[in-house]
Amino acid sequence: MNMATVTMIPARQRVGSRKKEDSAPKLRVAAYCRVSTETDEQATSYEAQIEHYTEYIRKNPSWEFAGIYADDGISGTNTKKREEFNRLIADCMEGRIDMVVTKSISRFARNTLDCLKYIRQLKDKNIAVFFEKEGINTLDAKGEVLLTIMASLAQQESQSLSQNVRLGLQYRYQQGKVQVCANRFLGYDKDKDGNLVINPEEAEVVKRIYREYLEGRSYYDIGKGLTADGIKTAAGKDVWLASTLKKILQNEKYIGDALLQKTVTTDFLTKKRVANKGIVPQYYVENSHEAIIPREIYMQVQEEIVRRAHLQTGTGKRRVYSGKYALSSIVFCGHCGDVFQRTHWSLPSGKTIVWRCVSRLRKKTSGIDCPARTVTEADLHKVIVTAVNQALDERDSFLPALKESVGKALSSSNSRLIAEVDAKLEKLQKELLKKANAKQAFDSIADQIEDLREEKRQLLLEDATNEGVMQKVRELEEFIDGQNGPVNEYDEALVRRLIEKVTVYDDHFTVEFKSGLETDVMI
Repeated sequence: MNMATVTMIPARQRVGSRKKEDSAPKLRVAAYCRVSTETDEQATSYEAQIEHYTEYIRKNPSWEFAGIYADDGISGTNTKKREEFNRLIADCMEGRIDMVVTKSISRFARNTLDCLKYIRQLKDKNIAVFFEKEGINTLDAKGEVLLTIMASLAQQESQSLSQNVRLGLQYRYQQGKVQVCANRFLGYDKDKDGNLVINPEEAEVVKRIYREYLEGRSYYDIGKGLTADGIKTAAGKDVWLASTLKKILQNEKYIGDALLQKTVTTDFLTKKRVANKGIVPQYYVENSHEAIIPREIYMQVQEEIVRRAHLQTGTGKRRVYSGKYALSSIVFCGHCGDVFQRTHWSLPSGKTIVWRCVSRLRKKTSGIDCPARTVTEADLHKVIVTAVNQALDERDSFLPALKESVGKALSSSNSRLIAEVDAKLEKLQKELLKKANAKQAFDSIADQIEDLREEKRQLLLEDATNEGVMQKVRELEEFIDGQNGPVNEYDEALVRRLIEKVTVYDDHFTVEFKSGLETDVMI
């Protein structure tokens, strides 16, 4: 039996997936460059990196230049938006590159998880990554151990930078310095100094939205009108969504104020932002820029938003607000207090439009057998026209008395009380900042501030409500003064402007104007 012959084959590292074409194949080497900010200084660094690595690769006789992959002005904490980085990995996976050269681990990735993921993905293809600053080749025996350590340090560096940026922003907030993106902010642009300035054309759209909401229109109706008129959203979209309109109506920046840190980044790696519900302090800056909406109008809108959200039926169940018609949600039953709903009624003569008590319509589910009468829409329109004409006929007697009574009731202002609350808030704010900076407990002060802010909100709301009533009286007076004769036709716009409520009884209707005037109509 012949003895077996054993031949030892020396270990030779096979780099990349390319087939051997000659005795000394050149490594196809690509470089990855990235700068994390968009300043002029870093832009120069970006260009310098490209020039450096082009020369660095070409001067090595055993390397073949495979290109430069460069991301400009993109954070390295994750790889989702790094287009050139992702293209580099794809080219490596397709066998076009044998080795990647980059400045440092922090340039490649500051996220340990991402860094190791891609290093191992490339290592499976025998593709090395060489980090010039650290002198690490990932295919070396010590490469991954050192890489894990260095990547962890890079992640800590990124976290530290994120914390420094956050602290810097909080300092700016404490100083009342407001930073607002105006790219998708309807009604405002930015001047050369970065300050918010009113865009007159867009500001009129904002005013229209607030006006129509207070006139009783729903989000859907306001959006439908804006879309029909060809008015685009701040994002340039043709269709207005209810969520977009609600954000506009609740945005304090339209009264010249700014609530800072509404959202907060909870993970510096993923950059995920969530609503700031007590996670970090918020800062409310008053009069930080020119207002588009008067403060009292804004407060009236906030109150109306709350009112619509808590509407109830006569049985106490939640009711959805409707502003499709001017009479929607303002016609009520004199028996059970529920709202009247517009519906079609089939008669021998054909279908007709009527208004009926919701409790009566849904007596099986409401449990109420309401005896309220059914009212045709034609009769309801006559009631409105009659009520308006009665107000016109009696203008000389009721208008002066109405103005006098309303004026006396609403003559007082809360401005002095608001000033006192502001003084207390200012004092507490100084104490709060002192304790916060000294890392001392400040829960009791925070509670006092919260109570005072609510007290101020209630005072402002009271003043806004009073001003709203005065405005309605002025609007009624303007209408009466401008009307030369009786009103002959029902007008939806007039109802939204003047009428607050219509109550249906068995033998009459009571029409309440927004000014507070009431009149009975017999139909």
